[in-house]
Amino acid sequence: MEMEASYNYFLVALSFFVSVFGSYTGLQLMRGARDAKGKAALGWIMAAAFALGGGAIWTMHFIGMIAYQMPHMEMAYDPILTFISLAVAVGVVGLGIFLLNQKKDSYLILVVAGVITGLGVATMHYTGMEAMVMAADMVYDDTLFAVSIVIALVAATAALWLSFNTKSGMQMFGASIVMGIAVCGMHYTGMAAMKMVPNGEVVDIESSIEPLTLGLFIFCFTMLILVLSLIVTLSQLQKRMYEEFEEDEEELDDAVPHVL
Repeated sequence: MEMEASYNYFLVALSFFVSVFGSYTGLQLMRGARDAKGKAALGWIMAAAFALGGGAIWTMHFIGMIAYQMPHMEMAYDPILTFISLAVAVGVVGLGIFLLNQKKDSYLILVVAGVITGLGVATMHYTGMEAMVMAADMVYDDTLFAVSIVIALVAATAALWLSFNTKSGMQMFGASIVMGIAVCGMHYTGMAAMKMVPNGEVVDIESSIEPLTLGLFIFCFTMLILVLSLIVTLSQLQKRMYEEFEEDEEELDDAVPHVL
């Protein structure tokens, strides 16, 4: 018999906020990766992967999971599977950005990177759901499951394209909202595909992580990292713009005597 569940809509809204803020931070970091080369570019890409994969996607996912409440069922999370899902999210996003950064104008690379990243995000989502420790089995609706995979593929491809094609602040803000809607759409479609069926088993949740504790830790830690990353990114970009402005002024000063 399927268990009844409900959502804490404050946590749902919080998951959307985290996804948008993580997307915005990631897009800002990608501004640094576009013009950088070698190790510098790799550093920007890794930072963007943590912001997008770890913040906009993975943190959103787990806050959304905690928002899914079953009043008559104790639940916790397996720490190993939880960590694996984080590693998958950051890894596939980083790989997608890296591939596209090698050839920014190639639509073929965009599609390949989008498919890899989208399948990775879907894997992260369902691995994270398998991390739930409870006396129930998860059964999926095949149609909604397939729809969630399609949304993940489209969302990942769009996110990668936006990462390399947004420039102004307003463009990035708008793109962040679009990415937040896409990520949340994939997550909550995947949740809608799931049904909880009690199995009567006795589970040991003592060695697992209590959901609220996990959620508060993830939210606070992620927001701290994202805020610090955004501050550092904006200061570095401002410094780069100032240096480019000085170089332009020097070139202009050098050219003036020749004109005269």
